[in-house]
Amino acid sequence: MVGRLAFRDTDHMPNYGRVVFNEISPEECLTLLDLADVGRIGVSVHALPVILPVNYVIHDGDVVLRVSSGTKLAAATAGAVVAFEVDHHDHHGTSGWSVLVQGRAEEIVDPGELTQARMLPLHSWALDGSADHYVRIRTATISGRRFQPVEPGDRTDESIS
Repeated sequence: MVGRLAFRDTDHMPNYGRVVFNEISPEECLTLLDLADVGRIGVSVHALPVILPVNYVIHDGDVVLRVSSGTKLAAATAGAVVAFEVDHHDHHGTSGWSVLVQGRAEEIVDPGELTQARMLPLHSWALDGSADHYVRIRTATISGRRFQPVEPGDRTDESIS
């Protein structure tokens, strides 16, 4: 078992006090999504939320996943509305960013689009090669927030303690 301090040594974390959140433009959100390669997809399974890690690429403004049969593919073939999130933060979790994409998931089945998807730099996590389905999340909304400590003397309306 891994000890708690291996993840977070709160005795040595600086106390920054208040944190300010700033909205990120949709264009910058896409740029940030392009920098990462692992995110989390949120789907509903039997009316309960499920959040799963996935590798992905951004293609034509949409999130594309390579999956095997299972929860993510089931959501896609049902045309479910899903959430997709990627974030990054510093070692102490006091500054970073988060991007959220919401949209309808769909399996890519059109032969031309499937050929394009297969050429994307998207590798399967399934060691047995079973991840032979491609899912696109059609971006309906994209939003993001950047957070960082408030400098002493700085005043802002969007800060929290």
